[in-house]
Amino acid sequence: MKKKKKKKSKWLRISIFTFILLLIGGGVYSYNVYSNVASAVNKMNNPISREVSEKREEKVEFEQKDPISILIVGVDEREGDKGRTDSMMVITVNPDKKTTKLLSIPRDVRTKLISNTNTSKNRTDKINAAYAYGGIEMSIDTVENFINVPIDYYIQVNMESFKDIVDAVGGIDVNNQYAFELDGVTLKPGEQHLNGTKALAYARMRKQDPLGDLGRGQRQQEVIRKIIEKGKSFSTLTNYDDILGALEDNIKTNLTLDDIIDIQSSYKPAAETIERLELTGEGDMIDSIWYYIVTDETRQSISDSMREHLGLPQETVARINANY
Repeated sequence: MKKKKKKKSKWLRISIFTFILLLIGGGVYSYNVYSNVASAVNKMNNPISREVSEKREEKVEFEQKDPISILIVGVDEREGDKGRTDSMMVITVNPDKKTTKLLSIPRDVRTKLISNTNTSKNRTDKINAAYAYGGIEMSIDTVENFINVPIDYYIQVNMESFKDIVDAVGGIDVNNQYAFELDGVTLKPGEQHLNGTKALAYARMRKQDPLGDLGRGQRQQEVIRKIIEKGKSFSTLTNYDDILGALEDNIKTNLTLDDIIDIQSSYKPAAETIERLELTGEGDMIDSIWYYIVTDETRQSISDSMREHLGLPQETVARINANY
């Protein structure tokens, strides 16, 4: 038994960290590390009321290598405010095809907010408001309705404390394209090393980016990739206690430790190829409120791509912005 736990802990030291941020890492041999990881994941685990999405007939099985989907949300929670999602990403993982698809959803997207447990909360608004009205479960229901794709698992990151995770890996290196100032942070163009506070501003900036939310989504994906790169380095492996501490304080997920072990075992090849999907749209003022409008045709194309990747038949998406 001891040998089995020792083998498991070989990759657990950093794989929890990297997979939670999209990929898998590797390496250490201590039972204490395994125990610390188990404790951290237990603190992060936050189940939701359902076990299976209404858009699936049965729960996915890791041992069968069923394709899975994960919703990753960054939540801007501040004192006295329930919070809204500052960022949303949906990933689909297909281990047989050895591919992963990643879709960023701009927070100002106009859509129908859906609650499958309390329909009185349903309304049309910006997609990031779903969290304020009904927490992570309403966010999941809303995203499922928006792209007509089942969400099997979620990972929720506290954006305000996201800087702790960046600091825990010793900061990241980026090539900034635009000079900007945000929340007291000023960044010049060019290659530079960012600490947690600067990385958070880098991931949040959008108004000074010509691409707006799309540009911000690209930078958020870049930050995640950079954290993964640092997470795989030997220097970061010696600092895993700080990493686990940052994760358990700032992340919630319905993934269990056993789930993550199974995913690492069966889904690792899917990290070899990542396809980034773009949710194109246009800005518009409706009742004096600025929205990002995505046509039903665009949503249909995205839905078809992700459902095919999940091994699901194509279906027509619900009409949202046909006659807004």
